[in-house]
Formats: sequence, structure tokens, C-alpha cells
Amino acid sequence: MERKQRTLIIVALVLAGIYVVYFTDWFRHKSIQIHYTTRAMPSRVPRGAAGPMIMFGFDQNFRFTEVKVVSLAAWQTNQNALPVWHLISDSNSVPVERFIYGQNIRGMKPAIPGAHAEPLESNLTYRLFVQAGPLKGRRDFQIGAHPSDEQQSSNQTPMQ
Repeated sequence: MERKQRTLIIVALVLAGIYVVYFTDWFRHKSIQIHYTTRAMPSRVPRGAAGPMIMFGFDQNFRFTEVKVVSLAAWQTNQNALPVWHLISDSNSVPVERFIYGQNIRGMKPAIPGAHAEPLESNLTYRLFVQAGPLKGRRDFQIGAHPSDEQQSSNQTPMQ
């Protein structure tokens, strides 16, 4: 009888392990899911913004520690390329579920003091990098192109 009990316990543990690995998120790499939309006539425009407004949204509220937008072509040739917009958290940013390109996010400041978001060019691909503690995410976007026109594989790429 003891052997049967041990065998049943081992089988139960193996099944529980299989369940945990394949049906939970415990061992999956977590990333921030990003979507965006472009508005032609903004109701609230960040100071100095020109052209259409672009709004980024996330799957939940995050306390971002870094927000950075770079030209994708420049980033592919030099991963230390100067960003067109770069914010860092000085201590404790507020949780946000969406923000507008160029917006001042409470609790964050420009990485270079006095710097402002540069205007985005039409039909040029940019990459948004966000970080909230250990979680990271990135999304390629373009002004003048609809999100469904872009390749889905390049839009939401988890950071490693």
C-alpha cells in the first residue's frame, strides 16, 4: 500500500508541475503591452506640439521609470542614438495607463535638463521604449501610417 501511495503522490506532483508550467504565467517573461492611436484634432495638445497627436496606451497602470522615443533607423545603426524624447523618474512617478507623446508625466523629468520632445516626422518609423521597474516594453510606430498597416511582429516585441 505504501508503494501505491508514493506513486500516486509522484504522479500528482508531476501533473501539478505540468499545469504550473503550461497553464500559468509564473515562468513566462513579462513585458509591457503597448498600443497607440493618432489623432488629427487633439483636444489637449502638449505645449509646442505640431502635427497630429499620438497617444500611447498600456494593458494596465504602470509607474514608469523611463520613457524614451528614438528614430528606429538611427537606433538600428547605433543603440546609443540620441532620443527625440526621453523622460526618467526622479523618485516616484504616478501610475499611468496612457500618455501623449511630449506630455509631462508627473514624477518624471527630462533625462537632459531643459530638453523637450522634438516634433515627429511623417512616414518615419520610431521606437518607443518604456520601463517600469524590471518590466520593459517597446513598440514601433509611425505618424501617417495606421497601426494595422505595420507588421505585427515588429510592433510588440518583448524586451529580453
